[in-house]
Amino acid sequence: MIHERNNDQRSIHLILSSRFRGIYRHFSENIWLSLSICYKNAASRSSVRLLFLTVCLFIGMFVSTRLLDFTLSPWRETGITEESIERAKGLADFRLVILNGTAYVEHYKKSVQSRDVFTIWGLLQLLRRYPGKVSDLDLMFECFDFPLVGKKYYDQLNSTVVPPPLFRYCGDDDSLDIVFPDWSFWGWAEINIKPWDLLLKDLSNGNKRIEWIDREPYAYWKGNPWVAEHRKDLLTCNVSNTQDWNARLYIQDWDRESQQGFMQSNLADQCTHRYKIYIEGSAWSVSEKYILACDSVTLMVTPRYYDFFTRGLMPGRHYWPVRMDDKCRSIKFASEWGDNHEQQAKAMGKAASSFIQEDLKMDNVYDYMFHLLTGYSKLMKYKPTVPQNAVELCSEAMACGSEGFAKQFMEESTVNGPTDVSPCIMQPPYDPRTLNSILDTKVKSIKQVEKWEKDYFEQINQE
Repeated sequence: MIHERNNDQRSIHLILSSRFRGIYRHFSENIWLSLSICYKNAASRSSVRLLFLTVCLFIGMFVSTRLLDFTLSPWRETGITEESIERAKGLADFRLVILNGTAYVEHYKKSVQSRDVFTIWGLLQLLRRYPGKVSDLDLMFECFDFPLVGKKYYDQLNSTVVPPPLFRYCGDDDSLDIVFPDWSFWGWAEINIKPWDLLLKDLSNGNKRIEWIDREPYAYWKGNPWVAEHRKDLLTCNVSNTQDWNARLYIQDWDRESQQGFMQSNLADQCTHRYKIYIEGSAWSVSEKYILACDSVTLMVTPRYYDFFTRGLMPGRHYWPVRMDDKCRSIKFASEWGDNHEQQAKAMGKAASSFIQEDLKMDNVYDYMFHLLTGYSKLMKYKPTVPQNAVELCSEAMACGSEGFAKQFMEESTVNGPTDVSPCIMQPPYDPRTLNSILDTKVKSIKQVEKWEKDYFEQINQE
């Protein structure tokens, strides 16, 4: 049994109650990753500069950082050539070059909403945070949802063609796109979502309004179902006159919300249910980090895509897996289990929100960006130059030229000056055996939950 005071010291053993006919065993897999240690060099602002080591409790976040070597592995042998960069031009929204700490951008096509603007803004804030430390580089960035660089076209064993290095917000097992933090960390102006630092505080305060045990004992989801068939299928799990799968699902109308001043879309007001559903949209969804931050048990419908931090999430510790091909029954089973194992369910919700509040705070996001770009620049086989049609970037000019929420969020997310803490020192990448062990643990954890679910409904049908 997990006690709240020491739930960061033990494995979560998912113990099913007698209500479930005693047909389940204790969850045998230890789903807690060992704490990874990241050392930071820090220097005081005074004339006496001190060097000390600080332990960073990166768990999932640092798992992702140690996967950077795998993220850039397609170019480990060949390096990143100018020719491969040029081949990414037809896919990219913009090209960004950093030379001697100054950023230049060349736009190729209009991105979705202001994704490109806030992505570029985030890169400029990295330069302000670590002046003189970001290496010279040349990169292509695409801001839409789907990965575009397919693995099957670039078999490293049989092809001499170097894959085009293309940055974006998500990837999957069939693609080589380089995954980077999404634009919303610096604000999503079109739907009035604040910069991440501010939103984290709001979410933390929102969590305190209703204790987990006092929340609605249902699985909550609110979003746009029209972007994907599996989201429309999710709506069939909603409560009706004939069936109740313990799900409460709502359609988000963003046009109406914008007209009404976003009064019904405050994310900090949506931590009112014991369970919250995450389901991908057309690809990965920005909503994932907001859902995980709510102290609720995240019911994660089998995802295909990952962003830069989700590979550090562990089923059974940070979320409860839900089957894509049997959503309604999976949701029903998950909520039944949670209601009968309140302390374990509460601990799972808390582990996820702690992950978001601590491992995914902006200090760590910037460090991930720094190490990814540093590793990328080391692979470059040529000296970058300023593209002919590029313009020099400046934070002040970008903010001054903006208006409305865009201007407000830029001002709120501005890095005021250099930090006195250096980027954390990278640990070596996982060896294949350790990485395979982590992946195997994830698979076994999910399969165990699926077996419990299958056995439960088989038992129900026999009665």
